Amino acid sequence: MYKKYGKRLLDIVVATVLLLLSLPLFLLLYPFLYVIYGGNVFFRQKRPGLYGTPFYIYKLKSMTDCCKEDGTLLPDAERLTVTGKIIRKFSLDELPQLYNVLRGELSIVGPRPLLTEYLPLYTKEQAQRHHVKPGITGWAQVNGRNGISWEQKFSYDIWYVRNLSFKTDLLILFRTAINLLRPKHINAPGQATVAPFTGSRTSSPSLSC
Repeated sequence: MYKKYGKRLLDIVVATVLLLLSLPLFLLLYPFLYVIYGGNVFFRQKRPGLYGTPFYIYKLKSMTDCCKEDGTLLPDAERLTVTGKIIRKFSLDELPQLYNVLRGELSIVGPRPLLTEYLPLYTKEQAQRHHVKPGITGWAQVNGRNGISWEQKFSYDIWYVRNLSFKTDLLILFRTAINLLRPKHINAPGQATVAPFTGSRTSSPSLSC
């Protein structure tokens, strides 16, 4: 019952409240980002949603669009701005995703929507992370975020899919709030953001709460 009806209701209520509360902060951030990124405040990218169905995710920009001579983007470390580091530290770049939640493309809680090019790289077990809607926060995010390996993240995602409940979502929301007050594991070790996923050589370890 919760998975079919209650979760969507929770998404709408939480997203609406957070949008209203964050509106003054967004209005404060907007002019700074407008100047820094030349008027292009939002980052928009296609991501796989429920059962891999693609949708466009929205975030506040934290990087420039500077490219090499051949037209490819510079490494994340060279494009990440000082302002970008700050908004990423406190997850402020995720605020526009509340719009995705109201549209029904995202849930407040669920596995993070990753890049579409990762889809053929998942093992059969890892692909189960797409059996629920992706989310803004999730079990992997409150259990290490970018400080853990891809295999560990996927194991946490699969655990969530198999244990989805109102109680689990409330626990994740509570731990997310705590993590926002004490931000850590923003980036992967030795990375400006996170290293790309290139596939798993072995099956994912089993993890639980």
